[in-house]
Amino acid sequence: MPLLYFLAPLGAVLIWSGNMTINQLTVGTIAPSSIAFLRWVLALAVLTPFVLPSAWQHRDAIRRHWPKLAVLGLIGMALWQGLAYVAAETTSATNMGILAAMVPLLTVLLSALILREAPSLGGTLGGIVALFGVTVLLGRGNPLSLLQLEVALGDLLMVVAATCYALYGVMLKRWPLDLPPWVVLYVQVCFAVLFLLPGYLLGPMTPVDSQNVWLILYAGIPASIVTTFLWMRAIRQIGASQASIFINLMPLFSALIAMAFLNERIALFHLVGGVMVLAGVIMAQTLTQPLLSKASSSV
Repeated sequence: MPLLYFLAPLGAVLIWSGNMTINQLTVGTIAPSSIAFLRWVLALAVLTPFVLPSAWQHRDAIRRHWPKLAVLGLIGMALWQGLAYVAAETTSATNMGILAAMVPLLTVLLSALILREAPSLGGTLGGIVALFGVTVLLGRGNPLSLLQLEVALGDLLMVVAATCYALYGVMLKRWPLDLPPWVVLYVQVCFAVLFLLPGYLLGPMTPVDSQNVWLILYAGIPASIVTTFLWMRAIRQIGASQASIFINLMPLFSALIAMAFLNERIALFHLVGGVMVLAGVIMAQTLTQPLLSKASSSV
């Protein structure tokens, strides 16, 4: 496989890791509903002059596929980052990076459920290890605290966000669309704007000023247009499961960026939970032999 194929997922994960810090910087500066909506409005404004003519040429294909494009825009754009902005109010960038690392494992699990891919030994064992790692992280080092429902809302929202993005990758694989990648991205952005509009109108509308405009610019162009295009390209080139391996780097990138710009400190439970999540993900990606042999499954 050409090494150039790895640049797309690597670039996407690096930009996403930086966006975890951006999420934290938005707290108290701009309302989650405002930046979640305005970032995609900006992305739409930037894309329209370049992509609208091509989208018009492919309007018949768009008409055929619009329900699928709407679902992709909802889970891959509106919910994936929209939930992350709300999560940033009650959790750290480091936690967000570690929980986002669940995407590869969730991709394996959802592929088994939706794409009917047989569960592997690594997927099963890795899922157990990663799940325990997540409980360590959610419980701040004390998994038993989960029994008392002592979990930060932000952490739970990041688990939901990670599930949405894993589902996005699986559905991209299940729904091969006969459209150019930029047109697919553009139509998804249109739907994301529509889905986020009610929350923007109902929520506090933070005015754009000198303090938050650069946050919107980063979220609207690199973290919206560039990353989504790179991820769709990665899935087309190397597949959803292989591309998701690169998300294993997000905890490391997120922690380093948060330490540099937010002065966040890494606690022992971050290391323990993070290592267990990554170990589970690596097991799921490397131990690919079927959980049950053909002989045993035919009995």
